[in-house]
Amino acid sequence: MEDKFGRDIYYLRLSVTDLCNLRCVYCMPEQGVVKRQHCDILSVEEIEEIVRATVQCGIRKVRVTGGEPLVRRGIVEICRRIAAIPEVEELCMTTNGTLLTKFAAPLKEAGVSRLNISLDTLDKDKYAMITRGGKLKDTLDGIAAAVKAGFKNTKINAVLIGGVNDTEIRDLLELTRKESIHIRFIELMPIGECAGWSHERFIGNSRVLETAPELQEVGSSGVAKLYKLPGGTGTVGLISPISSHFCPTCNRIRVTADGKLKPCLHSAEEVNLRGLHGQELLDAIRGAVTGKPQRHHLDEDDRSLSRRNMNAIGG
Repeated sequence: MEDKFGRDIYYLRLSVTDLCNLRCVYCMPEQGVVKRQHCDILSVEEIEEIVRATVQCGIRKVRVTGGEPLVRRGIVEICRRIAAIPEVEELCMTTNGTLLTKFAAPLKEAGVSRLNISLDTLDKDKYAMITRGGKLKDTLDGIAAAVKAGFKNTKINAVLIGGVNDTEIRDLLELTRKESIHIRFIELMPIGECAGWSHERFIGNSRVLETAPELQEVGSSGVAKLYKLPGGTGTVGLISPISSHFCPTCNRIRVTADGKLKPCLHSAEEVNLRGLHGQELLDAIRGAVTGKPQRHHLDEDDRSLSRRNMNAIGG
């Protein structure tokens, strides 16, 4: 499925809930969010119908997100249904990892092929501060559970925040030295909760290269530029939506838990898919892709135009 700029749009990021068991400072309001009525979010059947429609339009990769997807009732069944769609070549999930001791094995059995686990710090006090009360041990235990369940090529997503965890770059890099763990440093974006933060909080990924000049470039994967430590096992990916936006190679669309298709993460444009079926649904998806903007303007406007917090979009 090509947009009008010739980009191949094959990747769907699917939010199944805007709820989370953590309250990360850059993602969730401190007071949390009001729990929606069950009828206000996509049902399991609606999710399956929308995914089946997107694959008819050319989607080949699906990532299940939240909020925290593992707090969604029926999450294993949702994943099982998506994985059973023949055209879905890869089903991934992004999670904070705190519930993986319970869910890692069932998710693997259901057909989830790969996990991304959010972990911004290896310091338990900083972890509690960033997540507003979370326990680092829960995520570390979750990573161990994922390995035990047989997940390969697990990626750690780390968001660097100036004055908070930017001194831990070395420690996070070391995770890739001996284990087949891959880390992705993702630049903090001025959206939702952190839209009004001071510039000092926003750190370009060039800081990673300055901290570890020995990193060797080994290629790219999607929107990430890849590096490795000399003799390292896992890769280090730099995802830089601010300092080096990757809009020319953007390959994705997003569907929110309440059924809105977002052609661009940082645009206010949304297309309501709920209540649409058959050709109407296909036409809405194709129309949204046709209307996908050429690029975002975060580097010019200093904030996203999206009206949603990150927990309601899924990243």
